[in-house]
Amino acid sequence: MATWFLRRLNNHGVMQKLSMAFSGKSTTAIARRYFVSMEVGQKSDPYSCDDDYSENIDHQNQDLDFPGGKIPLTSQMKFISEASEKRLPCYRVLNDDGSLISNSIHDQLGEEVAVNMYSAMVTLKTMDTYLYEAQRQGRISFYMTTFGEEAINIASAAALSPHDFVLPQYREAGVLLWRGFTVQECTNQCFGNKDDKGKGRQMPVHYGSNKHNVITISSPLATQISQAAGVAYSLKMDKTGACAVAYTGEGATSEGDFHAGLNFAAVLEAPVIFLCRNNGWAISTPVHEQFRSDGIVSKGLGYGIRSIRVDGNDVIAVYNAVRAARTMAISEERPILVEAMTYRVGHHSTSDDSTKYRATNEIEYWKTARCPITIFRKHIHRNGWWSDDQESELYRHVKNQRQLKEQKEWRSLH
Repeated sequence: MATWFLRRLNNHGVMQKLSMAFSGKSTTAIARRYFVSMEVGQKSDPYSCDDDYSENIDHQNQDLDFPGGKIPLTSQMKFISEASEKRLPCYRVLNDDGSLISNSIHDQLGEEVAVNMYSAMVTLKTMDTYLYEAQRQGRISFYMTTFGEEAINIASAAALSPHDFVLPQYREAGVLLWRGFTVQECTNQCFGNKDDKGKGRQMPVHYGSNKHNVITISSPLATQISQAAGVAYSLKMDKTGACAVAYTGEGATSEGDFHAGLNFAAVLEAPVIFLCRNNGWAISTPVHEQFRSDGIVSKGLGYGIRSIRVDGNDVIAVYNAVRAARTMAISEERPILVEAMTYRVGHHSTSDDSTKYRATNEIEYWKTARCPITIFRKHIHRNGWWSDDQESELYRHVKNQRQLKEQKEWRSLH
């Protein structure tokens, strides 16, 4: 049992120190209960700063010129609230039935781009299935799927320029596929065979390609974030008209490199997009056990970085958000933080069994009702850009590609 002290002003304006017992419960919760029990009509927390600062500034013509800029003065002691009960909104364009949300702000995709994006998403899912099964058969040692996150992969890649440098984490194989890195090249890397351009020196799914401006994935978590700030600063100095893009999961934001990378990028005014896939789980750790902030998007404010939250299962929303982020990053020479809200339908990796720590009905809901491939297929079908015959032909083509790869791998092993 510990003693915790709470300070407050009494009715005469005198500071009082109140002792309270503390036995492991959250001090925040204790304080909240205390303030709620105060007199009706009295503001619950006399030191909170839920109101606009401007309402509390009583020295309107007095600013203190600190290093970094002038700061207005106030005689009111107000603390900034730790979090707002109202969460920051999530940009979305498509309903789950594939229809457009009325009055949504977006650039409509053309038929060719939309069909190519859908085909790439299906190809990515098929490749994941094939290589996941290959690991289960003992043919490769390790694999990580992108099930449920196909929209973030393909839509973000489509919004970028081939000249932009990509620093992936490990669930961005679709970005490479969109840029022309073939399924066979991904397979070569995972098998570490004689055609692997990395010469078998990396773990499976640690892709990289000089040709496609994709910097090789490294196993240590979040190293790419601070590196991206440096890459972007170099692109800025060389006046290339390109940006850097660092992909990461929400779990990596708990690493120091995330904070160092964002701070460097903001101070250096580097043209970089930090794209965070908030898929709900850092292996077995749920988001509510990782941070108390409103997700990742709210962290941008602390570093002076413009930010947006987007529905990561909405292809059009992701495409538009990343496209706008790229324009701002390059033209205004600034970093942009994009938080894409999604769900990791698959296991964290082939070394994980996610049914041990999350409900199967939760997984099934995101796998079916909120599947980004299904939602986008409904959209292009509504527009008359896709038919059942085209669907059958696409899957037949992808299946034939898979069979050819299996035959090639069998020959290489024998």
